[in-house]
Amino acid sequence: MSDRFETHQHDVLIVGGGGAGLRAAIAVCEANPKLSVAVISKVYPMRSHTVSAEGGAAGVIKPGDSLDEHAYDTISGGDWLCDQDAVEAFVKEAPEELLRLEHWGCPWSREPDGHIAVRAFGGMKKMRTWFAADKTGFHMLHTLFQTSLKYDTVIRYDEWFVTKLLVDDGRVQGAVAIELMSGKIQAITANAIILCTGGCGRVFPFTTNANIKNGDGMALAYRAGAPLKDMEFVQYHPTGLPFTGILITEAARSEGGYMLNKDGYRYLQDYNLGKPQPKPVLRSMELGPRDRLSQAFVMEMEKGRTIKGPYGDVVHLDLRHLGEKLISTKLPFVRELCLKYQNIDPIKELIPVRPVVHYMMGGVHTDINGATPLPGLYAAGEVACVSINGANRLGSNSLPELLVFGARVGRAAAEFASKHTTPSAAILAQAMDESRRLRKQLLEKTGGGERIATIRDEMQKAIENGAGIYRTGTSLVETVTKLRELQQRYRNTVLDDRGLTFNTELIAAMELGFMLDAAEAIVQCALHRTESRGAHQRTDFPKRDDEKFLAHSLVYRNADGSSRVEYLPVKITRWPPGERVYGEPSQTKDAQAGR
Repeated sequence: MSDRFETHQHDVLIVGGGGAGLRAAIAVCEANPKLSVAVISKVYPMRSHTVSAEGGAAGVIKPGDSLDEHAYDTISGGDWLCDQDAVEAFVKEAPEELLRLEHWGCPWSREPDGHIAVRAFGGMKKMRTWFAADKTGFHMLHTLFQTSLKYDTVIRYDEWFVTKLLVDDGRVQGAVAIELMSGKIQAITANAIILCTGGCGRVFPFTTNANIKNGDGMALAYRAGAPLKDMEFVQYHPTGLPFTGILITEAARSEGGYMLNKDGYRYLQDYNLGKPQPKPVLRSMELGPRDRLSQAFVMEMEKGRTIKGPYGDVVHLDLRHLGEKLISTKLPFVRELCLKYQNIDPIKELIPVRPVVHYMMGGVHTDINGATPLPGLYAAGEVACVSINGANRLGSNSLPELLVFGARVGRAAAEFASKHTTPSAAILAQAMDESRRLRKQLLEKTGGGERIATIRDEMQKAIENGAGIYRTGTSLVETVTKLRELQQRYRNTVLDDRGLTFNTELIAAMELGFMLDAAEAIVQCALHRTESRGAHQRTDFPKRDDEKFLAHSLVYRNADGSSRVEYLPVKITRWPPGERVYGEPSQTKDAQAGR
C-alpha cells in the first residue's frame, strides 16, 4: 500500500456504479447541478452486476392492467412483508422511469405495431414486464452510463475499493478507499453518501451473482451503526446452471419453457402451482414465484425424482418445443450461455438446472426515500431494503426498483448535502487509523496463518447447509457457532501477495470480512424468526405467524462485535394480509377482494 495519503472532497459520494448508483448520480445532478458528485466503484461501471440482468423490468403500460394490480401482485408475492406505502410509490413511478429510460435511448423490444412489448413473469397476473430481448440489464446499464457522461460534475473513481465509512458528530461524512491499480489509500469526504453496491450472493456456494457481490455495502453500513433489515429472506432462483450458477432467465419460462423431472414429467403441477398448459399462458405453473419453485425442487429431490450430476442434483428446463425462431429472437443470450458454458443447444437439447442463490430481499434499512437511520447515509438497489420485496421478490421488480429508488435517493441526498457543511477534522484522523489498520492486520502480517479460500469455502458450505432453502433451529444454531469460529480464524489470515499493484488477494481478504458480517446477519435473523414466510422456510415452524412476525427484522451490530435483533411493524395501507395462493384463476379471488 502506498505511503501517500490523499484527501478529496465532494458533496455527494455514491459507492457503486451499477444501475442504482448511476440513476442516483443523474438524479443528484438534476436536483442541484452545482453539487460535486463522486461515483466510486470497484469495477468499471459497465461491469457492474446490473449488466447481467436478462428478463425484464415490470411497469404498468398496457390496457387492462392497473397500478393496484401490480401493487397487489407485489405485496402478495412478498407474503405481506412489503411496506405498502413504498410499493404504491414504486408501481406508480416505475412506468415513468422506464419511459424516461426509453427517451434516454434504451432499445426496448417492440410489437409489430411499434408499441412497447411486454412478457409474462413469475407471480404477475398480467403481462407487464418490459424487455430488450434477453439482455435487458445490459441495455439499461448502457443507457444510464451514457446519460451520466453528459454531467461534468460527476467524477468517477473506477476500480477503487471502499474499506470503511467515516462517522463523526452522529453522521456519515466520508469513506476510506484503496485504488486497485496503485494501492494508494485515500479519504473521500462528502456531506452525503449513497450505498449502491448490490447484494451478497457470494456468501453462498452456488449463486447467479458475480464475484463482486460480497455484501460490501451491507457490511459497511452495519459496521458504521446502521441496521440491516430482513436479512433472513434469501431468494433462490429455480433455474441456474449447475456448475457456474449462471442464470437461465425466467423469460425462458415466460416464453413457454417446461420444467421436467427425471421422468420427463412437469412436476410443478403437484405443488399447487396450476395445471399443465399447451402453450404459454399467464399464471402457468412454470411462472409461479421463485421461492415456491425452488422449494418444489427440494421436494422432488427428496422423492428421488431429480437427476444426479457432477455438481449435485438437477432437473431439466425444456425449450425445444419453442422452436429456433423464437429462441433466436427472444432468448438469444440463453442459447449463447448454454452453448458456451454447458456445451448444449437448447433448440435441440434439455438444459440442466438447479436452484441457486439469486437475490437478497433484505439489506440496509431505509425509508421510502433511501435514508438510513444514520444521518448522511443513504442506500438504493439490492444493497437496500426499503421494503418493496418483502419475503420474496417477484421477477422483473428489481430493475425498476433500481430506477425508482435510485432517483428518489439521489434527490434526497442532494437536499441533505446542500444543507450541511464541510466534514469535521476528526474524519481525517479516522482515515489515518484505517490506513494503519489495513497495513498492520493485512499487508504487514507475517508467519503462518489461515488461507482466505479455506475460510470462504467453509463459510459457504455452512450457510448453505444451515440457512438454505429450508432451515431448522438446530441447523441455524450450528451455523451461528461455525460462523463465530470462522470470524476468529479470519483474524489470523495471512496474505502471500504484499505488492501494491492490483493486489487482488488483499481485496479478497477484505471482501471475506464483509461476507462474514453478512452471513452472520442472515443467520441471526433466520434464527429469531420462528415462522415460515416466503423465502424463509423453517421446517420446525412451518406456518406463517402474522400475530408475532408481521414485522421486519432489524439486526444491529453491538460495540463488542456481537449482534442483536429487533422488530419493526410492516406498513399496511390498503391490503390486509391474506392467503398466498397460486394456481387456477378461481383460486385467486382474494386478489380481487384485496383491491
